[in-house]
Order: sequence, then structure tokens, then C-alpha cells
Amino acid sequence: MSVPLDQIPAPHDAAQLTLVDQLVQWGRRRIDERVFRPGMRMPSIRKLALDKGVSRFTVVEAYERLVAHGYLDSRRGSGFYVRERVAPALVAKGEPPAVAAEREPVQNTIDVVWLLRNMLHTSSPEKGPGLGYLPGRWLDGELITNALRALSRQSGAQMLGFGTPQGFLPLRQQLQTRLEELEIGASAARQIVLVSGITQAIDLIARLYVKPGDAVIVGDPAWFQMFGRFASQGARLVGMPYTPDGPDLDALETLVATWRPKMLIINSVLQNPTGTSLTAAQAYRILQLAQEYDFIVVEDDVYGDLCPTGFPATRLASLDQLKRVIFLGSFSKTLAANLRVGYIAAAPEVAKALADQKMLVGMTSPELNERVVYKVLTEGHYRRHVERLRARLDGVRDKTARMLEKTGLRLYSTPSAGMFLWADTGVDSDGLAAAGHEAGFLLTPGSLFSPHQSPTTWMRFNIANCGDPALPELLSNCLEKAARRSA
Repeated sequence: MSVPLDQIPAPHDAAQLTLVDQLVQWGRRRIDERVFRPGMRMPSIRKLALDKGVSRFTVVEAYERLVAHGYLDSRRGSGFYVRERVAPALVAKGEPPAVAAEREPVQNTIDVVWLLRNMLHTSSPEKGPGLGYLPGRWLDGELITNALRALSRQSGAQMLGFGTPQGFLPLRQQLQTRLEELEIGASAARQIVLVSGITQAIDLIARLYVKPGDAVIVGDPAWFQMFGRFASQGARLVGMPYTPDGPDLDALETLVATWRPKMLIINSVLQNPTGTSLTAAQAYRILQLAQEYDFIVVEDDVYGDLCPTGFPATRLASLDQLKRVIFLGSFSKTLAANLRVGYIAAAPEVAKALADQKMLVGMTSPELNERVVYKVLTEGHYRRHVERLRARLDGVRDKTARMLEKTGLRLYSTPSAGMFLWADTGVDSDGLAAAGHEAGFLLTPGSLFSPHQSPTTWMRFNIANCGDPALPELLSNCLEKAARRSA
């Protein structure tokens, strides 16, 4: 699906721009938004001319201007490729320019801006198979509305204070009860800290524990946003490979012996993006390695409520009882993505240090949001709401899996719970994501889930957002074109 040039937004009236100018703006925007990523080959001159309804001369002229502006490289006989653009290194005060020029520029390979920006601009969930949250129509807005109504009937004076760094105490007490159901003992007063989602929890942990040069083991693949946070802290990210049965623990043992990491971060239940979960034997071995090599384990349980009762999975915190494990939870996947209420459960001294760090960074988290979640949890409807979400996911999982396989994709595994499928497309998933973007779909290339952003054929699909009937055709067409090119 092509985008007509007259639909390309521009900072000035498009009528005042030549076709070459419009095409240059289109290319720059696609590169700046990371739709076309460093090293990718741009569409051929012939193909882009046909897609945009312009002459080949217009495309050549536009590409040459993009080369001149530093966006593209021209390779004789091969075509035009997106250039790696590195921000200039900072010159230390008093340092001669010649010395600064000799230094190796530090390249941050962690780039998640492309997906984060486009997550917020996707027109509809049906066209967002790459989104990381459930569509709004699946969620229960009445739960939030009723909680807000109940709060509006209370004294407004209760809403005027700063709150506490640890968070709204009644919610922490409710979370203590919920954690007990998971066989995790945590004191509401001394071991639970409320935060603005898992993202803030990771930020606080990174600030408190990670110094430049420290090794941090993350999944490869894993949740991409934490990569950028730890990289900005100066950490050395070490990727732990996965198998269809979960993390490769033999590889993990080699990694921890080699790198002596500060910490390991892991989804123990319904891992993002593979959908795998830890068995009891795997969990025990991870804790044995943590004890032997003295590293912290950060257990991200953001998808835990999508895990049905009796599901064969083991949480590390239930075995360790928060001695070495820092346990994270959130309600962003089941209540509302923008509610931003999560929590940390940890040893008392760790919880205190994190609460102090939270106070230094942002004083407190919004107590109004915490009160809303408390109302939702205590009015008795949340469990049934979560059960409905699980049932809806169960209703589309097999259908989505069959659709992906029918279009030629190979599934990594077939999880029986959760919202993600990890699939091998057989082609460069960066290119597939770019083609999807042109057709109005947000697809998530597998390279984003690698701490090194290595090119890959893998891609994550949110099964709740794969209902658009044009998606199978898009995937099939892209795979057919790739097959013809390689033939």
C-alpha cells in the first residue's frame, strides 16, 4: 500500500514544494522515526517511483539529496542504504578539539524511540499487532469510573497532600494479601513500595544499584524499554538466550561465570516476547546461580494476572522470599495503560533504599491513582474482570496462531496463556515492520527485543490486536516478495 505524496504532511503547504522536496521530507521522516533503520536498503528507484506515482528521475534526485544531508549512503550497483548517524561526542572542558576528534564515539545501540513514538500514534488496536497492551474495548472502563465516583464522594482534603514515598498504605496492605496468595511474604509497612509502573521501578533499581561498567543480564529476547534505561546508566548489557522451554540456563551459567553480573532481570511468568514461563527446577537453578555468583534477581511479574490459577509456572520470589529477589508488579496490562500504578516488593533494607531514591527522583507517586486501584481491588469485581480477559485471550490465541502459520510464519512456542506470540517470519523483520508502517500497521521488529538490536527474522505479535482482515494479506505479500527477491 503506497502513501500518495499529497498525503505526506509537511511543515509548509505541500503545494509550494516540488515532488522532489516532498519525497525528501517523506524519506527524512521515515528515517527519523526509525521506520527505515540504519543499514536497511531503501526501496529501489523503480519500486518507489511506481509506489509514489512519480518519475524515476524524481526518486534519484530525492535520494541524492538525502545522501547529501547525511541520511543515506549510495552503494554502486547495490542501491541506497540508511546511514548510521551518530551524535557528536561531547568535548570535555579545556580538551583540545584534536584530542576529542581522536576519541572513539560512544554509540548507544539501544534505540526504542521508534516503537514508543508509534505506539502513541497507532490509529486503532486492530492495526497494532506490535502493541504491548490490550485494546481498550477489552478492558472495563466502568471499574475505573466507579472507583472515581466513590473517591469523589470523599473529603477533598484527603487528596491535597503529598502522600508518602512508600505509597498509599491501604493499597500496600491489599497487595500484601495478594502476594500471600502467590506464597510471597511481604510486609506492607516495610517491604512494599508503590511506583508509577514497572518503568519507574526499573529506573529506581538502575539508579540505586548499577554503576557504569556493571554487567546486567537481560533476556535475548526481552522487554526492550529496560535496555535503554540500563544502557543510559552505563551498564554493560549481556543477553541470555532463550529456548522454547524458557531461558537457556547452561548459557546463563557460562554468562554469570564470565561477566560476574550485578543483576539478572527476568519475566518468570509469560515472558515478553516468547510467552515462556519458569518451571520450579529452572527457578531453583537460577537462585542457586544467584547465590553462588552473588547477583541480584529482579523478577518482573507484569503479566502475572493473565496467568490462570493452576498454571504451571514458578515465581522466584516465592522460593527466595525476597532475600535476593526484587519482585515487581503492575496493573497497566489489566486495568489501563495510563493508570501507571505498580509496586516493588523487596527485603526491608532494599525497600527503604528504593523509597528514598523515589523521593529524591520525584517525591511520591500519584496517590489519586493508587486510591483508584485500591477501590478497584477491594470492591470485588477485579478478579472476574481478569478472568474475562483470560477467556478472551484464550478465544483468539489458537485462531491467531493458525493465521500466522498459514501465512508462512513459524511459531517459537505455543503458550497456553498470555497475550504474545513470538514468530519467525523468515525475512528481515525490520523490513517487514517498515512495509507494515507504510500500510498503516504497527509491527514490532524482533531487533528491538535484542539488547544488541541484532538483525533478526523474529517478530512479536499481540494476539488481541491481530483481527484486522488485511493483516494476513500484508504478511503473505511481504513474504512472497521476499521469496521472489531471494530466488
